[in-house]
Amino acid sequence: MKKITILPLVLLILTLLASGCGGQAQESAVPLQTETTETADTNSNIAPVSNVTAPVAQSQPGTTDDVVTEQTYINLYNQVNPAVVNIQVIGQPLETSFQMPELPEGEEGEETPENPFENIPGLPEGFSPDDFQQIPSAGQGSGFVYDTAGHIVTNNHVVEGAEEITVIFADGTEAEATIVGTDPGSDLAVIQVAADATNLIPVAIGDSDALQVGQLVATIGNPYGLDGSMSTGIVAGLGRTLPGAAAPGGASFNIPNIIQTDAVINPGNSGGPLLNLDGQVIGVNTAIETDPSGFSFTPSFGGVGYAVPSNILRQVVPQLIETGEVEHPWMGISGGNLTADVAEAMNLDAGQNGVLIQEVLEDGPAIKAGLRGSNSTTSISGFDVPIGGDVIVQIDDQVVNEFEDLLGYIVTRAAVGQEVTIKIIRDGELLDVTLTLEARPSVEE
Repeated sequence: MKKITILPLVLLILTLLASGCGGQAQESAVPLQTETTETADTNSNIAPVSNVTAPVAQSQPGTTDDVVTEQTYINLYNQVNPAVVNIQVIGQPLETSFQMPELPEGEEGEETPENPFENIPGLPEGFSPDDFQQIPSAGQGSGFVYDTAGHIVTNNHVVEGAEEITVIFADGTEAEATIVGTDPGSDLAVIQVAADATNLIPVAIGDSDALQVGQLVATIGNPYGLDGSMSTGIVAGLGRTLPGAAAPGGASFNIPNIIQTDAVINPGNSGGPLLNLDGQVIGVNTAIETDPSGFSFTPSFGGVGYAVPSNILRQVVPQLIETGEVEHPWMGISGGNLTADVAEAMNLDAGQNGVLIQEVLEDGPAIKAGLRGSNSTTSISGFDVPIGGDVIVQIDDQVVNEFEDLLGYIVTRAAVGQEVTIKIIRDGELLDVTLTLEARPSVEE
């Protein structure tokens, strides 16, 4: 089991007073723990196509004749850092389940104090356990200027539940911000400030589909509140997935095409840009792998970081600016990659690729189009494995070798209401099925 941690820097004003320390802030991160396995390929279409093109600022390449030097990174920092902001958030008071400690019995003739916090240095006079409920939560993250209208891109989890948002620019200028729109499905959000034009320098948006493993990248952000921090690394992997918004049945819709990087990112980097050497945003830093044992109280970077790709940003952000929300196209299936063992059990060629539909969800587009889920199971390596469903091998002109191909197409090239042609294998025959994508259902908390 992997432990994935999203990366806001949360300043818990609440400290462990039982230790006798009062009045100091404690830095930690809000963890999102999830199990990610080979079978966790539930259809999780997160972002529809918008006809609005994301603004792209003029970039200044940082390399000459493809030679990377120290000056390359200096130029990159000087170019992009003015567009990167520190985001300070004040939210609702934390829910606490504080239990009063067992008080020692006083000596004969002494009264046991009713308030164990009495006379603790740093606490206001009369402070009691009830006051814990009045302490607001505080958090910190990163973001970057998107356009000259004052729109700033960050992570949804950085501003979720915010009551006050302060944006601090690289020159120290502060501005109050309001939330324009949030999208838990892609963990992206847009906030807006009224600021002087000298601080509203949009950063360029690159093409994440053009990335290659091994490509040099950099991040700029505010890890642990250290504003304007830069780190460098490479694209360590492509085509990863992260859990996004809640899905029916207690599962979660996945965010596809996630970029893996070894550039150092830590709590407080959330919402900041992952950059190519041309100074273009090719991802939004979102999560890290942390200690799977759960013994790490302050998650820190262990060499595996994740960023939402810029081509998802291109689809989501214009819609958030226009309407404040995003409609996600949805097929209404759950399934997984067709393995050689499963293909053999279904009398298919062992080298056949595709996505096996395990379940067709009630009232969804897939069931309306006549797609079929698995109708039986077989034992493989001692496990009961679903078989017998339709195998998707193509959607429109996109060949589907694995679930990521299907999900990535729906995210970056499809929209709610769009009619798509699904090519499937059913009972050994190749068939075409027409399906109209619908808006993904929301799950009430």
